[in-house]
Amino acid sequence: MADSSTVARPYAKALFDIANAEGKLAAWSAALAAAATVLNDANAKRVLASPTLDHVKRAAFVASVVSGIKGAELFGTEQGRNVLQLLAENDRLAALPEIAVQFEALKTAAENKVKVKLISATPVDAKLTEQVTKALTQRFGRAVELTLEVDASLLGGAIIRADDMVIDGSVRTRLQRLAETLVGN
Repeated sequence: MADSSTVARPYAKALFDIANAEGKLAAWSAALAAAATVLNDANAKRVLASPTLDHVKRAAFVASVVSGIKGAELFGTEQGRNVLQLLAENDRLAALPEIAVQFEALKTAAENKVKVKLISATPVDAKLTEQVTKALTQRFGRAVELTLEVDASLLGGAIIRADDMVIDGSVRTRLQRLAETLVGN
């Protein structure tokens, strides 16, 4: 069986092309994120796994649940229902979370942005956030969309994750490296 990223790629690309042509990148991004939330829910997975549901009922179920989520209005349109129907017919509804991830990556690239997560041991103030954003914007040559996360287990310092790059300046990692060095001697 193909992995989920391989399965999701053509759907994400097709949806991206349609959304981009129609100027609805943000709307489709929100709708796909909402659908991914539904498909990641254990109760929804259980219902969708029922052998008594055909593809029409599976698509209708997802549409009905998603319709109650803010940002998922596109799945209430004919186009949105057609997307769900196509995915259900091809037994690809379970790929929706990965489709959402890949769509978001295509959207970010098209908007010339990079999503960066700054994980720190303590909350980061606005001035430092601005400095980090400015430095990363210069480094990547693209607009930076920075999200902040606090993880006290880092003890101090921070970790920056962007695309496939990780900069780990945490005290926890430094201590782990020191311990490995001491054990190795």
